[in-house]
Amino acid sequence: MFKNLITGLFINSSRSYLDDFAKEAADSVPDRAVVLDAGAGGCPYKYHFSHTKYESADFCQVDKEYGEITYKCDLSTIPVEENRFDLILCSQTLEHVPEPEKVLKELFRVLKPGRSLWLTAPLFYEEHEVPYDFYRYTRYGLKYLVEEAGFSVVRIDWLEGYYGTLAYQLGKAAKALPIHPKQYGGGIVGVVSAIIVMILKPLFAISSMLFSRLDLRKKYASAGQCKNYAIVATK
Repeated sequence: MFKNLITGLFINSSRSYLDDFAKEAADSVPDRAVVLDAGAGGCPYKYHFSHTKYESADFCQVDKEYGEITYKCDLSTIPVEENRFDLILCSQTLEHVPEPEKVLKELFRVLKPGRSLWLTAPLFYEEHEVPYDFYRYTRYGLKYLVEEAGFSVVRIDWLEGYYGTLAYQLGKAAKALPIHPKQYGGGIVGVVSAIIVMILKPLFAISSMLFSRLDLRKKYASAGQCKNYAIVATK
């Protein structure tokens, strides 16, 4: 019940920033532009691209609900001709491919010269969509991989701010920390620790909700740890 309450009240600032990023990408291309959503999953950003020819690609192997996928394929071998797309969106996907270098080179191949790749990837996030979860990326690792594939980096930004990272970790702590004394080694120390954690868990949950809202109010990126990076690069 406690977990359900937290899930219901928690606002995920990352989802808001991801949606903003996708909208910015969509606004950067004209009507009838040909767009690829690489690793589209449920196609949550398709509605931003209603003015374009929106196509999607995904390998469709994870047990989840997918949108209407144009190309069911490995992203390292997309069955289209060279220089097809005016823009490629690759959101929260690069951590799920075992050979990101090959995928980025393939995205370079199918993108038109002078056009842009819009990509996001995590630095601080739990394992998910297992067993298809392979990497986490620093800004320097992303820049290296993208440039090695042939792109020129236009910008790399924190997707959300440090408050978003704190909100995420505090929310996880509120749900995941055990409350049984044996989980803390038992004995008096275990009992005291379990009591303290039971007191702290609601405080963590409240703090998580607070920091998530603060992250939407002000993206603080001057210190702390980034949760996700957003990168724009051109061919």
